[in-house]
Amino acid sequence: MLQNKGCGMRHINLSFAACGFLGIYHLGAASAFCKHGQKLLRDVKAFAGASAGSLVASVLLTAPEKIEECNQFTYGFAEETRMQSFGAVTPGYDFMARLRCGVESILPPNAHQLAHGRLHVSITSTRTGRNSLVSSFSSREDLIQVLLASSFLPLYAGLKPVEYKGQTWVDGGLTNSLPVLPGGRTVTISPFCGRLDISPQDEGQLGVSVSIANQDILVSLANLVRLSQALFPPGQREMESLYHRGFRDAVGFLLKENWFE
Repeated sequence: MLQNKGCGMRHINLSFAACGFLGIYHLGAASAFCKHGQKLLRDVKAFAGASAGSLVASVLLTAPEKIEECNQFTYGFAEETRMQSFGAVTPGYDFMARLRCGVESILPPNAHQLAHGRLHVSITSTRTGRNSLVSSFSSREDLIQVLLASSFLPLYAGLKPVEYKGQTWVDGGLTNSLPVLPGGRTVTISPFCGRLDISPQDEGQLGVSVSIANQDILVSLANLVRLSQALFPPGQREMESLYHRGFRDAVGFLLKENWFE
């Protein structure tokens, strides 16, 4: 994950981890890339992600000017979910319809053309339980379906998996929550503390890591809290704090790697 350091390398991939509502951390990192990391973005050949990570990857690639709009959507979506009696699983609340509405309003008309061959979305087959990384999109609707499939956590987001190309698919985070692409260096971003390029670094931890669906994360109370927040979003102030944390951690990475502008 940390191979080929330095900015002399000319094949960089960016990969955003699955993380539910903690995707606001990813938006902070993406915002930092846009403001201070153009030198890095010019070298990025491919973007990858699972679940919320794939959504942020798709926006950074196809509509970086809409990151602020994504923030507002995420804050509103989190608030709406919090207001439900049982969160996303409240009977009658259509979590996926709300998510689709946001994705449709943000992705540009030619998003599938911009994403084709450059965006790698992690999804899980309901038939085989195996992971697929999809990077070919014949239409905007195709791209939206794949992104929704990658974000569909069974039971939490509903009962009916997402259909794509005649098969049904669910959350890519279940089988590959942080895709590392072949070729070049994959810069990994996650709101969970772990052995990653950009992630929160918690003080005073024992340093015991576990690999969960291809993501090395630290065994810690802070990460358990984050796991809960991924599904049951915290209040607005905490969400804003997560966004700023993502921004700061990404800036720290850019400075360390001589990519900061």
